[in-house]
Amino acid sequence: MLALLVVAWSAFGWSAMRRWSLLRAGQPASRFDRIGERLIGTWRWAFKQERMDYYQPSGIAHKLIFLGFAVLLLRTLVLWGRGFSPAFNLFVLAPWMPAGRVYEFAKDCVAALVVGGVCVFFYYRLVKPLKRTTLSLEALLILGIIGTMMIADMTYDGASHVLLVRKVEFCGMGKASLATAAQCDAIRTIVAPLGEQIEPGAVSKIEWSPYPGPAGTLFAVFFRNLGPGALVWLARIGFWTHSTLVLLFLNLLPHSKHFHVITAIPNVFFRNLDKPGRLRPIATSTEKFMETLEAETNKFPEDPAAAAIGISRMEHFSWKAILDFYTCTECGRCSDNCPAHKTGKILSPKHLTLDIRNNLYEREQEFVKGEKHPAINIAPDVMHPDVLWACTTCRACEEQCPVFISYVDKIVDMRRNLMMIRNEFPNELGKVFQAMETNGNPWNVSRMDRAAWTEGLDVPLMADKPNAEVLYWVGCAAATDPRAKKIARAVAKLLKQAGVDFAILGTEETCTGDPARRAGNETVFMMLAEENVGTLNGYKEKGGMKTVVTACPHCFNTLKNEYPDFGAKLEVVHHTDFLLGLLAEKKLVPTNAVSGRVTYHDSCYLGRYNGVYDSPREILKRIPGVELVEPAYWTKQRGLCCGAGGAQMFMEEQNKNRVNIKRTLQLVDTQASTIASACPFCMTMLTDGLKSQSLEDEIKQMDVAELLEQACAEKREDKVVAAPVVGQDAPAAEEQPAAGE
Repeated sequence: MLALLVVAWSAFGWSAMRRWSLLRAGQPASRFDRIGERLIGTWRWAFKQERMDYYQPSGIAHKLIFLGFAVLLLRTLVLWGRGFSPAFNLFVLAPWMPAGRVYEFAKDCVAALVVGGVCVFFYYRLVKPLKRTTLSLEALLILGIIGTMMIADMTYDGASHVLLVRKVEFCGMGKASLATAAQCDAIRTIVAPLGEQIEPGAVSKIEWSPYPGPAGTLFAVFFRNLGPGALVWLARIGFWTHSTLVLLFLNLLPHSKHFHVITAIPNVFFRNLDKPGRLRPIATSTEKFMETLEAETNKFPEDPAAAAIGISRMEHFSWKAILDFYTCTECGRCSDNCPAHKTGKILSPKHLTLDIRNNLYEREQEFVKGEKHPAINIAPDVMHPDVLWACTTCRACEEQCPVFISYVDKIVDMRRNLMMIRNEFPNELGKVFQAMETNGNPWNVSRMDRAAWTEGLDVPLMADKPNAEVLYWVGCAAATDPRAKKIARAVAKLLKQAGVDFAILGTEETCTGDPARRAGNETVFMMLAEENVGTLNGYKEKGGMKTVVTACPHCFNTLKNEYPDFGAKLEVVHHTDFLLGLLAEKKLVPTNAVSGRVTYHDSCYLGRYNGVYDSPREILKRIPGVELVEPAYWTKQRGLCCGAGGAQMFMEEQNKNRVNIKRTLQLVDTQASTIASACPFCMTMLTDGLKSQSLEDEIKQMDVAELLEQACAEKREDKVVAAPVVGQDAPAAEEQPAAGE
């Protein structure tokens, strides 16, 4: 036992130190703040594994295996101890002690459940393979080890139990003894931990007992008629198999996807506690950014890609990013929910992580020992740049990841380097950036037309009413796009009807810079951010603008979560939250029926980024005549992205299978007569999706505010009808994942 432990733990120590040294090669990252919050999250996500519930029965099976390892850790220590002292029971776990009997029962029950969990995973790898997982010998080997460990422990207990009961029969009858002297010595050693609790003749036969060792006594029933030699060998095989496989499993961890057994808990503890909608700023002002940019590029005049602006090389990643790569379980939940991957794009979040991790492992000596090798850029040397440009930044991958691996920040950082250092980006974005710089919106509509949508509504400007309590931030889409302008008009009508003291910025409002920032163009974003922050703070100093209301989730997220880095401390509310508050205060009372089945599409930047799921639905429920229906699976946290985020609104998709069409068909499957949304970008994408299926005359696409405005309108001649119910021959979207997926 000593030789086994020394060799196995030394080998593990060598592997672990290699991984530790590679981890330390990453850039610094502070992760020791808000310890209480980190501990609570670790309990919820690492120990209780709440995110595993997203996929059943795989989630339950994984929890059982995790529980099994936690409970059986004591058993492993006991067995290792018995290699030195046969009667070792970890002081309090002797079978005649209360703690020992309770533990024996718990251990057997958990071991049986672990075997059940292993069977579930074998089923989903061999009988009904899941698309999201990769079938590998490594996974099967690990499952085999886990299952064998459990069976070995039960075998050891069962054989030991029979030997204890039949010890007198085997060794205590003189010349009639059934066992040899050597076998009797072995029997005494094996039963030593069990004590002398069974008196000769007290047990006439061996039967199964539910307590304290149900699994052990079950195996004892199977073994009760075996001879002493076979029982001794079964006990020895069970003992050494369990003791050895634990150490073999331990040594496999640093070299396999199961490294997450060690790294998952610290990775959850050190997770990013910033708001999901906040990207790490490179600098807090354009001036400081230009200084940083110049300093970094001057360091590497012959190799600009080495500049630490964003991420281009492996050495640019932080130690926490490397820990993310270590922790990937290869479960495929990220890719299974990624809109780009589900529509055949080159991006797979799972394989993005694995490609980087594998390259990191291959170049271990380069990073740990400082060996000189040719420079390797992540894009295109490790992955094709299109992998990065396919991302919609929807965060579905991060929402689903059970070990809190982040993807959006890494992808945006790699885009930043491509954009600002290497000047490599999709051609379509060039005009978009120029338009944002020139006219303050990505559609290049004249700034002077920013308030044209207010015609006939008598909407005040902040310039004329600087003490207005509410600033209605219209956003580029609602101020310039003909269809989205109707959202702005509906919101303004509702605010006026409710008596809200509000105003708009008009020509003083410019794009928040969200598309530029998500595309990696920090320069344009910071220029726009500084202009807007100056305007907003100026009115705030005049005593107005207690609240900022916006109908665009992208503006909402940027104003709320990212502008504070540039000096704007604002109370920002999405229009669905604000309108729901007006309904609760009875300042708005929907009295007109809006008949029809309505399904709601969640904007990623409203739901996943900011947790606003219920307010839009609650508004719809309060509108008379509305029957709210949900997609069977693809709803709320699992709702598919519309395809517009991450500057995808202004780029061409990489193939003909478009994200917005796939999402539209999921919503059409609800047989709804109206698809409601709360984002002008989503509205555009879903409207195009309906047109692609020639359904624009059958199904309406409306903002929640538009439906509420119809319900609250004071004068109407005709009853509002959302749209006729779609027939059963509507195009079908994909089915929801089967059990286990």
